[in-house]
Formats: sequence, structure tokens, C-alpha cells
Amino acid sequence: MTDTLLTSTQTSPAKPSGYAGFLREVKTQIRQRQLQALRAVNSELLALHWWLGENISQRHATLGWGKAVVENLARDLQAEFPGRNGFSAQNLWAMRQFFNEYSDKPKLQSLIGEISWAKNLLIMARAKDDLKAAV
Repeated sequence: MTDTLLTSTQTSPAKPSGYAGFLREVKTQIRQRQLQALRAVNSELLALHWWLGENISQRHATLGWGKAVVENLARDLQAEFPGRNGFSAQNLWAMRQFFNEYSDKPKLQSLIGEISWAKNLLIMARAKDDLKAAV
């Protein structure tokens, strides 16, 4: 089997006609599909953050959940999903803020879904009023 492997000193075999174009096409497809996958992952993560924020917000309003409950939730989630970032108490509160900031702004909801969670956090941190948040 080692006889069929090329060593670094050997040249690669000649490539058939049309190979270079096919290689370009494959590379383009890989890059496009990787981008689509990243967008899908981002969309799902934002949907999860929205859902968590909505549920924390509702429980805060109806059951009086506060700091201690969210800290317990953060600890339990971190224990269940070790090595998975994003479930700190601070981030859970940010998810609640995310939901509260945009739940009554349907025009902005489609825009926030197009950017990463980190960029959404940055916008919420820097926005001082609704006009700045809309930019």
C-alpha cells in the first residue's frame, strides 16, 4: 500500500481536463455551505436566547424570580452542559434584556436575527435610546 502513496519528493499525477474548474466549483460550494451553516447556527442560537429571555422575563413578572433563581439556573445549566459557554447568570440576564428590548419592536426583530449574539450584546450595551438601537 505504501507503494501507491506519493512522497513529498514525488510530483503529483497530471490532472484531467476540467479538473481545475471543478476544483474551483467545489471550493465555492464548500464556502457557501459553510456560510449557510453558520447562519443557521446563529439563527438557532438567537432563537434559543430569545426563548430563554422570554421565559425568564415571564417568570420574573409572574413568579417573582430574581437574582438567586437565575444564578441557580446558570449553575445547573453549566453543570449539565460543561464546556459550553453562554449560560452564565450575566448572559441569562442579557437574554432577558434581549427579549424585553425587542419583543415590542417587530421591525427590529428581523434585523437582530441577522447578526451574532455578541453584536446584539454590543448594540444593547451601547444603545442609549430606541433611535440608537434601531441603527
